[in-house]
Amino acid sequence: MSATKIISGVLIGAAAGAILGILFAPDRGSETRRKISEKGTDLTDALKNKFNDFVDSVSEKFQGAKETASEMVDRGRNKAEQWKGEAQSTMP
Repeated sequence: MSATKIISGVLIGAAAGAILGILFAPDRGSETRRKISEKGTDLTDALKNKFNDFVDSVSEKFQGAKETASEMVDRGRNKAEQWKGEAQSTMP
């Protein structure tokens, strides 16, 4: 059996279980819809928070890389100036 068929079966089973759970829940329809809405809102908020954390992390890493690159450029520039001064001092 292929992995695709297994994954499809698991997803279909999970969806069917969720649907049956909602249909046979002891709550009234309005209460069930409210619960589904709240869970959807919670999931959306959690995804937004995860995405914001990811963006912040990437931004921090980019800023660190930018600072490191700037420091390397400054060191290279200083070294070039040093070599230029040494070369000029050794020329007659």
